[in-house]
Amino acid sequence: MEWLRTTAVETILGNHILHLIQLAAVHLAATPANLPAAQLVIDIVGAVIREGGERLGEHVDLYRSALAEVQQVYVRAARSSERA
Repeated sequence: MEWLRTTAVETILGNHILHLIQLAAVHLAATPANLPAAQLVIDIVGAVIREGGERLGEHVDLYRSALAEVQQVYVRAARSSERA
C-alpha cells in the first residue's frame, strides 16, 4: 500500500492504460480475433485518455499513439473477419 500512496497517480494510471492496450492487442491477436472484447477495452482506454487528457502527465502522447495503433489493428481485424 505504501507504493500506491507514494507513486504519482499519473504513473499508476499510465501503467494501467498500457496494460489495457496490451489486453486489447491480445484479443485482436487471437484466432479468431475477439472483436467485442477488444472493442470494449479500446473504448474504455479512449474514455480514460479523453477525460484525463493532459492531467495524465508527460506520457499522454504515448498513450494516445498506442491507442491509435491498437485501433488500427482493430479496424484491420474487423475487415478481415467480414471477408471470412
